[in-house]
Amino acid sequence: MKAFAVRLVNGVLEHKKDLDTLIGKYATNWKVSRMQIVDRNILRLGTYELLWLEDVPAKVTVNEAIELAKDFGDEEAARFVNGILDKVLAMEPKLETKRREASGVKREGKKT
Repeated sequence: MKAFAVRLVNGVLEHKKDLDTLIGKYATNWKVSRMQIVDRNILRLGTYELLWLEDVPAKVTVNEAIELAKDFGDEEAARFVNGILDKVLAMEPKLETKRREASGVKREGKKT
């Protein structure tokens, strides 16, 4: 567990600029710098997991981010985090495989 947390933190720090650019792209009418600190960091963690941790399923990433937002954010945080991570997952070309897995579709186009 500790090793995974260290991996996440180091990954977010290494890719922070790219993560913020991507989050800003999908956060309609929001500047990353103006987001609540907790929300912004949950989004960074979730986006990093989606893009760079191929062994973590998208559903797990999104669900964990929502739970963190519920526990540590304000009343709107869970919906905010969910909305942005859903957009990242739906729109980023690099996430095609995770999109298929999240929707339950195998490579052959069959439902799992």
